[in-house]
Amino acid sequence: MSKPLVMGILNVTPDSFSDGGLFFDHNVAIAKGLEMIKQGANIIDVGGESSRPGADVVSEDEELRRVLPVIKYLSNFTRVSIDTVKPNVARESIDAGASLINDISASLDYVAAEKKAGYVVMHMQGTPQSMQQNPHYEDVVNQVYEFLIQGAKKASEIGIEEVWIDPGIGFGKTDQHNLTLLNQLSKLVQSPYPVLIGTSRKGFLGRIAPLQNGQPAPVNQRLEASLATATWAMAQGCQMVRVHDVEPTCQAAELVGENFGEK
Repeated sequence: MSKPLVMGILNVTPDSFSDGGLFFDHNVAIAKGLEMIKQGANIIDVGGESSRPGADVVSEDEELRRVLPVIKYLSNFTRVSIDTVKPNVARESIDAGASLINDISASLDYVAAEKKAGYVVMHMQGTPQSMQQNPHYEDVVNQVYEFLIQGAKKASEIGIEEVWIDPGIGFGKTDQHNLTLLNQLSKLVQSPYPVLIGTSRKGFLGRIAPLQNGQPAPVNQRLEASLATATWAMAQGCQMVRVHDVEPTCQAAELVGENFGEK
């Protein structure tokens, strides 16, 4: 890997925190995916169920209806991952052309092994419905690290050849937890597993980097903070970042890539 990889986020949902409803139509979603490919995305992460705090659960049939046509089309042009916690959605998405399961629940390793797909182990405290209700850790870095390494080892032991780890920024973490994890990414990147980081447009960025009037930056004004944290993660040695804004992040990946092989 000569430079960090960029994963483009494609939410085929009506209620995602950043772009819910924008790409709910299949044709619009496909067009957005093709645009991100043209901008340099190495992989498109297709999701049919929002994981924002308090999000509603979607039925399996509805999630499949949302994602399968998009995956089938885009997988002809680039690598596609499926962002899901449902076993059958993961299975059918792999059959449709996806080759990586991005699993916020860290529970679908057996599906990845069964389908010979890549797998992302992510840390989350609670569920999307409860995760931001007073998250607490004795030592967030070590607890998250131990969870991820244990999950990654198990995934490797059952035959998954490509295993990624993701500390789950914003998933059951306070703003300080998120900053602490970002500040100590060096611990994660020293593990045997490649690291995926997703900070793009998340709420803590709007609070930590507010507008000039002191108000939290709304979701459509978090590009600079998103790019700063993605660049920081890549510079620390993270091998992939998951983002909404593909083109500027790919530019940052090129710059970081000049020294990436030394990490």
